[in-house]
Amino acid sequence: MSPITTVESGTTLRNRLSRSIVLAIRTLMRQAAPNALSLDLAAFVVLALEKIQESIESSAIAWEKRDYWLKADRFRMDWQWVGESRKNITRSLIQEDWAALASEFAIIAQHLNRVEIKPNNRIGEPWLGAWQVFKKQFPN
Repeated sequence: MSPITTVESGTTLRNRLSRSIVLAIRTLMRQAAPNALSLDLAAFVVLALEKIQESIESSAIAWEKRDYWLKADRFRMDWQWVGESRKNITRSLIQEDWAALASEFAIIAQHLNRVEIKPNNRIGEPWLGAWQVFKKQFPN
């Protein structure tokens, strides 16, 4: 028997990560000045967008295998902003350009404006330690 690689669908993953990104952006925007938590939050957004981008591609490939070419192309176009935002945030985070990060987070917030987070959510703080993972992925 082969091992199970993932137990949640691409949609479930994208929804969970979208809620986490929105919560991270809200937390980041409440801070008065950038600090270590800000680095964790921004790095988490980059890593989450990367996972979303992977799920988008895997979903589109699955549709293409079933000859749903238009659906796959439309889906990729709807989520095209993810890759662009991830690149912009990565570049700005490496340079620690907080003004550029704030404007990029505003763009992401517009794309995710339909995401609702309930006050009694169970998301927690998934961004803790994200800066260390980011530094390993993108060493300078």
